[in-house]
Amino acid sequence: MGAGLIALAPELLQAQAGIPGPCEIVPAPAELTFQAGRLPMKGVLAVAVVGNPDNRLRAALARLGKLWSNRMGIGFEDPDPAVPGPIFLRIECAGPGPAVPTLGEDESYELAVSPGGAVLRAATTVGALRGLATLVQLPQRDSAGWHLPAITLRDSPRFPWRGLMIDVARHWQPPGVIERNLDAMALVKLNVLHLHLTDDQGFRIESRSHPELCAQGSDGRYFTQEQMRDIVAYAASRGIRVVPEFDLPGHATSWVVSHPELASLPGPYSIERHWGVFNPVLDPTKEEVYRLLDDFLGEMSGIFPDPWVHIGGDENNGVQWSANPRIQAFLRARGLDGNAGLQAYFNGRVGAILARHGKRMVGWDEILAPGLAGGTVIQSWRGAGSLAAAARLGYDGVLSNGYYIDLMQPAGSHYLNDPIQEGTSLTEVERRRILGGEATMWSEWVTPDTIDSRIWPRTAAIAERLWSPREVRDVADMYRRLDAISARLEEGGSMQAKGPEALARRLAGGDPDPSDREALRIFLEAIEPVKGYERGMLQPWSVQSTPLDGIADCAQPESRSARVFAGDVDRALAAGGRLEPAVAAPMISQLAAWGRAGSRVAENLSGRSAALKEAAPLARALAKVSATGLDAVGELVAGGARSRAWFAAQSAILDSAAPPVSAAELPMIPPIRRLVAAAAGMGSGGESPP
Repeated sequence: MGAGLIALAPELLQAQAGIPGPCEIVPAPAELTFQAGRLPMKGVLAVAVVGNPDNRLRAALARLGKLWSNRMGIGFEDPDPAVPGPIFLRIECAGPGPAVPTLGEDESYELAVSPGGAVLRAATTVGALRGLATLVQLPQRDSAGWHLPAITLRDSPRFPWRGLMIDVARHWQPPGVIERNLDAMALVKLNVLHLHLTDDQGFRIESRSHPELCAQGSDGRYFTQEQMRDIVAYAASRGIRVVPEFDLPGHATSWVVSHPELASLPGPYSIERHWGVFNPVLDPTKEEVYRLLDDFLGEMSGIFPDPWVHIGGDENNGVQWSANPRIQAFLRARGLDGNAGLQAYFNGRVGAILARHGKRMVGWDEILAPGLAGGTVIQSWRGAGSLAAAARLGYDGVLSNGYYIDLMQPAGSHYLNDPIQEGTSLTEVERRRILGGEATMWSEWVTPDTIDSRIWPRTAAIAERLWSPREVRDVADMYRRLDAISARLEEGGSMQAKGPEALARRLAGGDPDPSDREALRIFLEAIEPVKGYERGMLQPWSVQSTPLDGIADCAQPESRSARVFAGDVDRALAAGGRLEPAVAAPMISQLAAWGRAGSRVAENLSGRSAALKEAAPLARALAKVSATGLDAVGELVAGGARSRAWFAAQSAILDSAAPPVSAAELPMIPPIRRLVAAAAGMGSGGESPP
């Protein structure tokens, strides 16, 4: 079995013919060479650390040892110099690197595994941490036991800013949620946690200079300064920066609850319980605003060591500014260009405050205006084109458009979304200003029970886009590896499966019959929450206190069973002609399972809870569309062609099943439509062949 080099290739980790148990690394490394042989893993493994790392590496090794002990019953020990013996893992770390994680620090590493041992080399502790994140994914098991495959690997990130934004303002997320997601981020080599700490619905950080802000703006749900310092340290130990966001001047309701005099129109104000864009905005003409911000931002600068502070700056609708004659007079007296000019004036004042406290500003697209201070980072929700425009003007930026994981889009769509557009006209200097991207977890529709399932494992696909070479774009292979990384994420404490499973048990109303429990599992794994902003339109009555415990909250954002089924359908129809029974068998099995589950949920389980009673129409619809699919597959196996009348009748069934129920929908309808069209001799697109 010879060696094979895989470097910068879209078929990364697939071309491993003859090598048992292919590696399933996420993010895909820059260069990976497979060698002959393996490194057995048994008993207690000796680890030697040489060079000059810091304590973060020792702590990471302890965590890795615990994970491997739980998974494989294998532990770590430091080698005793007096007792000769083989060293399983040797880590050569040249130096600790920056004490606080820093943008652009060296995260590269090399890993070599041979039958004689493994060697991990890195210039810094953070580089070694990234290498350990790869190492934790490498063990394989066969009849001979656990082992590491023989490889050599060189790796470094494509972008230096690879983040996850978590909104803790709309629905509060306590420290435990943040810490377990930091562990997950470290596994997939994300290095920025962006905390959205203030918004209309909550002020989530303790201020001692102005305690009224959190006391009146949070319902008592906020991070104490000690808790936040612990989170910052927890992140730093994993090589992750923490960037705080205090949304200004709009999204400011929680600020003006305690300070109505700083709003642009008279109060009083109360915390907003609904979702959307609201009118309250700070008054940029009042010096008291800047005095408060100077106090507060100076205080926060002592808690967050990162050089950047995010000021939001988005979605100021200008209603209050336009309605205040004094503000409009100020605008005219200063020669400012309307409300946009007033916001640019405000941004300049806040940027100067941050600079006095040794900080630099980050903001959403809206802050980009003439006169914006150099060194500001633009976070783009508008798209790669907007980001490129900022780069041409000399500003650094990160992309979030296309990475809004709260919108429940499939991992494949996030995966192919690149911060730098293909065929871009940006110069090399301008390209370097695009620092990377951030997944955004806005929290209108999540609780601590469900937030992990909305972040993982799809965000691992975004992490790969930001770390791996641009050429790594094989969607099918990404999904193959996403299944493996999902198991590693759960092993590390992520709750993406356990949280929804606990909700499903509550939906079932106790301990149902095992067959009913299995039917509910299949049903919930078949459906998906609605996409984009549709849930807000379907459930406009939902407020901050509305329980999020229905079928849409139990379902995963992307149904694996529906995705696999769609792939089976596409491959079968692409071959053309009559379906062979062996090709049809997986589709028949899945459709039959969906049909049984839908019927059982509708008939046996709908009375167990209000949510399941409400979901019964969707369960019945699943049974009907599954029967339609089975009919179509049967016809394709028989080699016949159904009539146009049959096609119309089956299409009507699918049409009636398509509308969402309880903010959930059936994702297998499109591939079943293709089967029905093919069974009617109309091609997979529903058109008559020439």
